[in-house]
Amino acid sequence: MEIAVVITGMTKKYSNNRGIQNINLTINQGDIVGILGPNGAGKTTLLKCLTGLSSPDQGKIELFGVDLHSNFKEAIHPVGALIGSAVAYENMSPYKNLKMISRLYSGITDTDIEKVLEQTGLTPYQNEKISSFSMGMKQRFGIAAALISNPRLVVLDEPTNGLDIDGLLLLRKTIQEISSHYGVTFVISSHHISELEKLCNRFCFLIQGTASYYESGSEPLEDVYVKKMEGAGR
Repeated sequence: MEIAVVITGMTKKYSNNRGIQNINLTINQGDIVGILGPNGAGKTTLLKCLTGLSSPDQGKIELFGVDLHSNFKEAIHPVGALIGSAVAYENMSPYKNLKMISRLYSGITDTDIEKVLEQTGLTPYQNEKISSFSMGMKQRFGIAAALISNPRLVVLDEPTNGLDIDGLLLLRKTIQEISSHYGVTFVISSHHISELEKLCNRFCFLIQGTASYYESGSEPLEDVYVKKMEGAGR
């Protein structure tokens, strides 16, 4: 099985001494990995380093065998991401925004745009201005933008924020179908433990800046999380 992500000895610290330290993580292609942890544990820092939005103080990141630091353009090419809130020209429609984004990549067709609009439930709203969208609808657009380049690795930071029940169900279905049909790897952070439990096959717990791991098993994920928090003295 091909390796999608290898993180070795990664540390990123801020002036307030918050951050992550000595993270080691290997992710196989096709994995759906959930990143869990309390506020301030370093979830977003980890994902920013993984997507090149932030540089680690030390350590190494390889994406599909390519070093992210020394060969950034090649390494980041197969990656789609939604970190934070979706960014869009709000006076334009989802379709026109995706059309603009598609120009950054080669080979993206109108059919590809229509596909991601359908996958994210935006087809009925594809010609409406994004300024009229709710937070959840804007989040759906952000996920569509992350998928438009037909990536092999998709990194999503809190993608369930603002989504209603229909949005959550659609997101889960979309991720599972893309992962199973195309072997796309997903790394997802969320506070929704129950949703990640239904979606992911592997989990990374970030507690006080350090990581521990768990494969899907018989024990409820919430119980595993509580034990790890108690073990860390939280």
